[in-house]
Amino acid sequence: MDLLIPEFGTIIWTLIVFSIVVLILGKYAWKPMLKALKQRDLTIAESLQAAEKAKREVGQLQLESEKLMAQAKVERDKMLQEARELKESLMHDAREQAKKEGLKMIEDARQAIKTERTAAIQDIKNQVSELSVAISEKILLHELSDPAKQKELIEKSLVDVKFS
Repeated sequence: MDLLIPEFGTIIWTLIVFSIVVLILGKYAWKPMLKALKQRDLTIAESLQAAEKAKREVGQLQLESEKLMAQAKVERDKMLQEARELKESLMHDAREQAKKEGLKMIEDARQAIKTERTAAIQDIKNQVSELSVAISEKILLHELSDPAKQKELIEKSLVDVKFS
């Protein structure tokens, strides 16, 4: 049991060595370790502050992004509405133009038909007059070939002229 109970001299030397170790560790190890721990605490605190600041900035960026998205959506809707209105306007103008051109074409066709009809009527009149002259010529040649009929025609013509 002597091993478990230390002697007085051993206790003193143990205390002296322990004190020297504590002084050396305090001067050379604990101060740098405490300094490093404080530095680490400062770094962690700064990192937390930077993270909090970054979190706030991200929140602000998100809000700005949402605002920009909303503005973009409004502008997109406005552009789509303008495009629809432009399309409807163009279609309306095209319809009106097509109506005008259709009416003009109909009027031109009517005018052409009228002109053709007039020309056809004139042509028919010319043909009828030519046929009438040809028929009259044949009848007169046939009628005037006989001298008695010639005399009778002349007398009839004279009577008609006197009454006119």
